[in-house]
Amino acid sequence: MKKMIDVEFGSSRYDELVELRYKILLEPLGLKFLDSFRDKEISYLHIGCVDALDDKLIGGLVLAPVNNKEIRLMQVAVDKPYQGEGVGKALVEYALKRAQKAGYTIVIMHAMLSVVAFYEKLGFKQDGDIFEEQGITFAKMIKKI
Repeated sequence: MKKMIDVEFGSSRYDELVELRYKILLEPLGLKFLDSFRDKEISYLHIGCVDALDDKLIGGLVLAPVNNKEIRLMQVAVDKPYQGEGVGKALVEYALKRAQKAGYTIVIMHAMLSVVAFYEKLGFKQDGDIFEEQGITFAKMIKKI
């Protein structure tokens, strides 16, 4: 069984989440996690998914406030052995509820083209042109909540 948790910035669980995000999202692209970004993350909402049996972190994501209405969904990562088991979908659905509860009405994100269809199934719509960042092609996506 899996459960969603809020992860406190600076906690040991936060360190696990940073490591998971690095391993799944950045390392395969040859990118590094820059510690200079950590200071920005203090105001972000960090969400994790743990395996309730052994309390192991198996997925996570970040919600970064943009303004009073919009929050940005970022760095959705699921550990490889758990991919394809609905963990990503559960994380995003939980994040949408958390964002709404916190008073946000719009969730935006930049999705790699390979995962656009996944987010479309969750109600996100493409918004604007495809763009490139650090050699990776993205689509801006938006969902009203």
